[in-house]
Amino acid sequence: MAPKYAPSLRSRLAPLLLCLQTGLILLSAFYFEIKETDDRKASINFYPEFQDVNAMVILGFGFLCTFLVRYGFSGSGFNLLVAVVATQWGIILNGIKFWYYTGKIRVDLKSLVVAEMYTASALISIGAVLGKTNPVQLTFIALLEVSGFVLNEWLLQTLLKVRPLNSIMLLHVFGALFGVMLTWILNRKGSEQGFEKEKFDRKSGLFSMLGTLFLWMFWPSFNSVLVDDWTPWKKLQAVGSTYLALAVSAVTAAGVSVLCNPKGKLNLIQLQSCILAGGVAVGVSISAIHQPWEAMTIGFTAAIISTTGFNYLKKHMLLVFECHDTCAILSTHGLPGLLGWLAKLALHIKDCDDHNVAIRFAVFHICTLFITIIISLIMGILTGLLLKWDFWRPPQNKKCFDDQAFWEFPNLAERK
Repeated sequence: MAPKYAPSLRSRLAPLLLCLQTGLILLSAFYFEIKETDDRKASINFYPEFQDVNAMVILGFGFLCTFLVRYGFSGSGFNLLVAVVATQWGIILNGIKFWYYTGKIRVDLKSLVVAEMYTASALISIGAVLGKTNPVQLTFIALLEVSGFVLNEWLLQTLLKVRPLNSIMLLHVFGALFGVMLTWILNRKGSEQGFEKEKFDRKSGLFSMLGTLFLWMFWPSFNSVLVDDWTPWKKLQAVGSTYLALAVSAVTAAGVSVLCNPKGKLNLIQLQSCILAGGVAVGVSISAIHQPWEAMTIGFTAAIISTTGFNYLKKHMLLVFECHDTCAILSTHGLPGLLGWLAKLALHIKDCDDHNVAIRFAVFHICTLFITIIISLIMGILTGLLLKWDFWRPPQNKKCFDDQAFWEFPNLAERK
């Protein structure tokens, strides 16, 4: 007898997507304005960096989410769905400041890149609940997470006068804490014993590794894309620092992974996430790094923290706090992001000769993190409480991590 999967998405997902997209089209008809920057040459040169960020969001995160044996369709397909919806919503929220003064929402390459960076934060959060939610829930999570992140960015830039680059690069910390609180609120009975279909094999691991390679290759562009264009050496410095940190974290993660394994072997799923830790940490501290050894040291430390956290933290969070983190986003993005914040504080204090200025910067820097943590936790809790209702019809435990709950498989229908 065929298993009973989740109800048809026709009455829930289709109306949501069609109404949402219709609303976005109407907003674009009245308020969007595609406008080229004053410097046409700079605009043309910006396109390759936009391509790199776009490849990270669509291909990198998309393939990275295919490591589960029976969740490859959903991992990649829902990633694309969520990404394009969140990017459109991010363009609107990011353009409100232009709308306030000009009555139009400006759309250019830079606004697209900023919106995709908002989307990256949402995709990080979704990694915590991957396989345990339906696409309707994922869509709402993306919309609310992007809204919370834009609110956090506005508060930092308004209250503390934080530069746009520094506020946006906190996306790793924000996304990780939002996702952890979300999965904690949405915890279901029996999750501490694990899920029957939460497994990976050689084929799914290979596709997921392809996503890691995309992320690793394009991460230097991700960290440097918003660096001031009128100082080319700063952009080059950001690219070089990110590459060195990624290289060091890849080597270090492999070594630590072997040490943590009882059989002394490499763990592919662990490596896929942890070799990116250097890029995460350097991205948060990119404005304070001036020497190659600083980036390499940060990458080395981030890989150790991330690999150790992946090996132990995920299990203890599930047993002690009943918090099931599917993609281990806390150890992949949260801890390296906090390390990058701490490194930025230490490097700025090191380069500061005036103790009073150093103290003021430390207070300012701590307030920046404090606001980010508070907003991410509150938004994660509120989103979790909203999505905890049975109205959303989340998949049952036995149907989690299974594509058949949402996708059509003609070959299986023929067998029946």
